[in-house]
Amino acid sequence: MSQHQRRIAVRVREVVASVVEHQVKDDRLGMVTITDVRMTPDLHEATVFWTVWGDEQVRADSAAALDDAKGQVRTAVGRATGLKHTPSITFVLDAVPENAAHIEELLAKARDDDERLHREAERARPAGDPDPYRT
Repeated sequence: MSQHQRRIAVRVREVVASVVEHQVKDDRLGMVTITDVRMTPDLHEATVFWTVWGDEQVRADSAAALDDAKGQVRTAVGRATGLKHTPSITFVLDAVPENAAHIEELLAKARDDDERLHREAERARPAGDPDPYRT
């Protein structure tokens, strides 16, 4: 990603977060956090990654509210960035928090298994005779 793309993506993220927090008046919208924005090289499309605090119903309601507010968000992005072509906005639910929780569960299980294995290894004795070689 070029420096220009990165700078525009950061600006778009700031604008989208501000619009979602202050201007979108939708009861379905939960506590949404804009986590990242990725721009295409030609700056014509912006993929906005977001997450929300709550269960599956809150996610679905927030996704619908964001989809309905897409025009309002795009207008604000166009005004704030000053680009010749205002990028189209696509909202994508960010799976990072769920993936991080799953990785934490796997790491905890691995730690427990390691501790169990070390406890068993302390009591272990070699199989067979103490001196396996013929003398």
